Amino acid sequence: MSSRSRNLYTGMTNALERRVYEHKRGLIPGFTRKYRLERLVYYEAFRDVRAAIAREKQVKAWTRAKRIALIESQNPTWHDLSEDTEERWKRVEAALRKAEKRGPSADP
Repeated sequence: MSSRSRNLYTGMTNALERRVYEHKRGLIPGFTRKYRLERLVYYEAFRDVRAAIAREKQVKAWTRAKRIALIESQNPTWHDLSEDTEERWKRVEAALRKAEKRGPSADP
């Protein structure tokens, strides 16, 4: 995750879309909310959680310059890679608000 001023955050999750959603809306207290790290500029996918954790630790140990080089090797303009999911999130939020207005469902 990155801020507009290019502060960086490295982390891992088993649900990328949910985690980005939480960061974008400031739902997670701490560093990412304080520095408004709301842009997904790089990510990697792993099948094995142990490999993901090892990679996270490896990248966190790198210098800032090396992390920037990694991002720019795949995303030279620092485009927010989550923008295409933003419209989907807006539809989900609208559906949730609509459901809240209807009240509890009669279905079990």
